[in-house]
Amino acid sequence: MPLALRRGLSTEPPPPQPKHVQPWKIHELTPAGRLPRVYGDLAKDKLTAFVVLTAMAGYAVAPGAAHVGTLLWTSCGTALCAASANALNQWIEAPYDAQMRRTRNRPLARHALSPVHALAAGCAAGTLGVGSLLVCVNPVAAALGAANIALYAGAYTRLKRLHIANTWVGALVGAVPPLIGWAAATGGHLDAGAWALAGMLFAWQFPHFNSLAHTLRADYSKAGYRMMSVTHPRLNARVALRYALLMFPLCAALPWLGITDAWFLADSSAVNAYMAYCAYAFWRRPETRHSRRLFFSSIVHLPVLLMLLMGHKYWHERSASRAAVTAGV
Repeated sequence: MPLALRRGLSTEPPPPQPKHVQPWKIHELTPAGRLPRVYGDLAKDKLTAFVVLTAMAGYAVAPGAAHVGTLLWTSCGTALCAASANALNQWIEAPYDAQMRRTRNRPLARHALSPVHALAAGCAAGTLGVGSLLVCVNPVAAALGAANIALYAGAYTRLKRLHIANTWVGALVGAVPPLIGWAAATGGHLDAGAWALAGMLFAWQFPHFNSLAHTLRADYSKAGYRMMSVTHPRLNARVALRYALLMFPLCAALPWLGITDAWFLADSSAVNAYMAYCAYAFWRRPETRHSRRLFFSSIVHLPVLLMLLMGHKYWHERSASRAAVTAGV
């Protein structure tokens, strides 16, 4: 009998000792000349620019006289709020961003900034954004900006690792910027037209994001995110189709509410039909080639739809003015 057994000792190897955890540190000091680029990555500048454009569209479509100063303050405040939400999101998700191929080159994942630096930048941007909307626009726009930071950096970011409901919360985030623009133009009054426009942005998020999430499902799974594309792939495609079809009645509501002329219904239906066709193909066969086509169609779809909306609103108001002049004569 082995000596260890006779003495009542275990023959199993000792458990491995925990390795010393290296403290978080910046691998290489970022040169001052590159800081603007790093801050742009922290704010997700392309996404932030897109958010600002949707807020500007809300301002342009809303009734009321347009003032360049108010539009500029609305755009700046919205940009700062979006940058804050994105920076705080990266501050929370840095360990998971490092595991995903799409996000591993973000500033915190590659250690270009310290977490404290990113947190301070996010809080400063949020304070300036909400403050500028409050002081230079109106309290409703400021409240919407603050709510969007809380929704994105708080609820959405946390839910991504807990439940597929995160997609619906993320869609709410995308629906808020046009409400900010509308509130800025109308002095804080959000009527039925504002909610119809927000509904369009809400519905658009699903074919756009669900198609992207399908393409990136392996990355999301590796990082531990509870995305529909990972846990319920068939539901993911079905929801994309469902909300692509919802775009038709939402667009039809705008002429009925008197925001655009009746021709917007025809033009928007043509644009919506192509995205719905791509969503249908993705639903029939949830394959990467179909998800990519739906994703790229959604990228083209929204700018075209918003330009049509603003154009038809202009022609509607111009026709109404001519009719009023003719009636006066």
